[in-house]
Amino acid sequence: MATGGGSGFGLSDLSRISHGRGSYVFDESGKAYLDGSGGPAVFCLGHAHPEVNAAIGRQLESIAYAYRYLFSSTALEQLSALLLRLCGPGFRDVIYTGDGSEAVESALKVALQYFAARGQMTKRRFIARERSWHGNTLGALSVSGFASRRRAFEGSLLEVTFVSAANAYRPPLGCPPDGLSAHLARELEQAILAAGPQNVAAFIYEPVVGAAGGVVPAPPGYAAAVQAVCRRHGVLVIADEVMCGAGRTGTWRALQHEEVVPDIMSVAKGLAGGYIPLGATLVGDGVAQAILDTDGAYMTGHTFTGHTAACAAGLAVQKIIERDRLLERVQTTGARFQQALRHSLSGFAEVGDVRGRGFFVGVELVRDPGTREPFPQSRALSYDIGQRAFADGLICYPCSGNVDGAAGDTIILAPPYNASDAELEEIMVRLTRAVGAALAGGS
Repeated sequence: MATGGGSGFGLSDLSRISHGRGSYVFDESGKAYLDGSGGPAVFCLGHAHPEVNAAIGRQLESIAYAYRYLFSSTALEQLSALLLRLCGPGFRDVIYTGDGSEAVESALKVALQYFAARGQMTKRRFIARERSWHGNTLGALSVSGFASRRRAFEGSLLEVTFVSAANAYRPPLGCPPDGLSAHLARELEQAILAAGPQNVAAFIYEPVVGAAGGVVPAPPGYAAAVQAVCRRHGVLVIADEVMCGAGRTGTWRALQHEEVVPDIMSVAKGLAGGYIPLGATLVGDGVAQAILDTDGAYMTGHTFTGHTAACAAGLAVQKIIERDRLLERVQTTGARFQQALRHSLSGFAEVGDVRGRGFFVGVELVRDPGTREPFPQSRALSYDIGQRAFADGLICYPCSGNVDGAAGDTIILAPPYNASDAELEEIMVRLTRAVGAALAGGS
């Protein structure tokens, strides 16, 4: 079994995929696997959705791809209009990319171009958070507080200031839970002042942290508090919604929960649901205006930016989600699913926290529930659970290092938005079985 972000086994250890149908995938031996995590939170409509496949086929029959500097396309224009409507007021432009890492990279570049357009060339520094993950390009990796994924590239990364994670289960020492948002906002302001506001371009964060934290929603009031700090000091806010956006938490933008609109936003995974790779960077009104007035265009993009068939896939996925009112299902059913999972795992003292929003749920396991001490890294508990679940026909997303970059074990569940109630029940049953088997297997 392999997991996202460079973890897992070599190719020779992997089962060979045959096909997918709905919430299941099948290997060449015929074994079925219930996709409880949407791969790495990608497959929002499951697999082989006939309408999405048909939309892609129709696009391929006319033309697969129109080079962005020569042509626009109906698929691109319709998708852009739909995304801007779904995101609500505050955004002006969509820059398409091939995946989430490229979307974050473009977000960083747009922030820098904005200040260059304003003649503020000293504003080059980024501030990010510990226990964060933003992608595999060097820029996105630079703003990621994920030690194990950074280690091989240290020395070639951007110089970035890191502030504390926004994790109510693991708040900074001495910080009361009800004062966490204010504490973190003060810490961010101190970091901006220490670096010099004239040197800071943007603060980037995940509204709900994915792989690096194991689904960690920021505490209430956090998003508004850090945005106010950034506004005071002329610092842009970049929301990385690659994993938590596109409806995963029950609203199209994860920050809609907080009624906050960032200056720049990245989105990917659920955008085209894994049918064809697609990401996007959405640019706010003020940022867009300054850049376009000065430069006339965004200085970011790649050969396949706005790939026509990818846009057709994204358009089909998003139309189905809206037509079938799947975000309403994610909101209502997600809360029940999380509560049922919490109850199912309540017999294990080592399950320290079950958290999340919508169809984005994290389970954190701890060696000592009183002190919240993690299991040692050498135990590799999350991957043990993932392997046992996989053998039992369940795909989940095990992650490690959420406590200090090395130790810490979490399991992410991110089922398709159209998963049935019976499938959600089966995910819960099989995960509970895997957790029990792994905990009984040794420490």
